[in-house]
Amino acid sequence: MIHAAVKLSKSVISLSRTSSVAATSSQPLRFLHDGTNGPSSNPVAVQMINYALSHARSQKSDESYAQGMLILEQCLSTQSSESEGQFAQNSIGTVLLAMSNLLYERGRFEEAIEKLHGVQGLTRSSLGVRVAATETLVGLYLQLGQDDTSSVLADKCLEFLHKDDLRSNGGSKESLIARAKAVKGLVELVTGNLESAESFFHGVQDTEARNGTAVLSYGEFLHATQQFSLAKELYQNIIEGVPKNEDFSDMNTLAICNMASDEVLLAATFALGQLESHMGNFGAAEEILTKALTKTEEYFGSSHPKVGVVLTCIALMYRNKARQERSSSLLIQEGLYRRAIEFLKAPPLESKGAETKLDRGDILALARVGYAEVLCVQQNRKTEGEKMKTWAEAVWSNRRMSLTDVLDISEPSSKVPVIDARISRVL
Repeated sequence: MIHAAVKLSKSVISLSRTSSVAATSSQPLRFLHDGTNGPSSNPVAVQMINYALSHARSQKSDESYAQGMLILEQCLSTQSSESEGQFAQNSIGTVLLAMSNLLYERGRFEEAIEKLHGVQGLTRSSLGVRVAATETLVGLYLQLGQDDTSSVLADKCLEFLHKDDLRSNGGSKESLIARAKAVKGLVELVTGNLESAESFFHGVQDTEARNGTAVLSYGEFLHATQQFSLAKELYQNIIEGVPKNEDFSDMNTLAICNMASDEVLLAATFALGQLESHMGNFGAAEEILTKALTKTEEYFGSSHPKVGVVLTCIALMYRNKARQERSSSLLIQEGLYRRAIEFLKAPPLESKGAETKLDRGDILALARVGYAEVLCVQQNRKTEGEKMKTWAEAVWSNRRMSLTDVLDISEPSSKVPVIDARISRVL
């Protein structure tokens, strides 16, 4: 470990020196812009960020991530001496965003949130940097089930956008406002306020929100309100048009953690698979959801809780298919539910469901109530199934739909549940 750290440190110093030499050579250093008349962030910092992220993900081990964080900490230490101007604050902000990204990928949410709050304190940084931080904070707090905090932060984001001089942000004004409104709309969707959510999505589809997360939230709204053809079009547009890599050089398209472009692409594919299932196109649904599962395993690892989220949805798809086709897939469903519950790290049934704060609680409740249904068909396992169903009902916290609503989705007048893979919540 010590040898690796020394080698890594030398690489970072070499990278920094190379960039510094470029700045003093006969060729002028190309600064990175945010659409204004001035430079937006230090290109040396951007190079170090890209190197740190690439190194951390090269092995996806605790050691590689620790080394990636070391690079970012060294990078941050070189930026802090000039923290007053926008250029310096943008550089600090992008490094903090990158650090929060690595912390999030290792499941260290509290530390990631701390870094993001640090970005919010950089009041002279570009609006794009602060919007990215606030958007991500909202997403992380929604994933953690802290909906009230998410709502307050979304309101504050809209407030500072209206107060700031958006003219200084060039052509990005509409994009930033669309993102801020859409993340507020997502909060309203999570809390079951569809009418309020709709008001925040007006005009989103006409705006160049290039990171895709605003358009995805709007697509999920259309999906939840059963406007299937429009939702499908938006999902497909995201899958075909959103860039697959992070870009820390453009202050106005920064997106990280569960709002990053890779996560948006996964979530759009996952949502499209759900939509095909809701439309009764089970062949297409199975193909798309299988693709979403493969991508999730590749991106997060084969036993990550988000894999459990996708497996739960696939099991529900098979359940709905069996009901509509009057067939049976109990063995397939049972295997999927058992794996999902394992990956979601479900607590024992003896735990006090409603009183226990659970990560991805709604998804766990769905997996367990689906599994309970399979068990209750078998006379010798009915007692276990009833116990599992009681636990799931105690944990379920969705305000728009009951568990019964979710299981009765095949009824013509039923509400449609949409699982958002970014935040692991049922909308």
